[in-house]
Amino acid sequence: MKIQYDAEVDALYIEFRQLEPGTAENKELSEDIIANYGPDGKMAGLELLNASIVLGDTLKKVVVEVSPVKHAVS
Repeated sequence: MKIQYDAEVDALYIEFRQLEPGTAENKELSEDIIANYGPDGKMAGLELLNASIVLGDTLKKVVVEVSPVKHAVS
């Protein structure tokens, strides 16, 4: 997963998985939030426009938590 913030355009992008260029389908969830889906229909990323307004003070501090993967026992 990758998180990118572009201060010039005030946009935050959270990439869950990489897609080949030109393969993403975009769906506007709200005026400022766009979801990107791969050809398989699974979400690949979220784009937040006007991120400093949408996230407010949250944008100033980013906390990343990674939990260990739990594997199912068969």
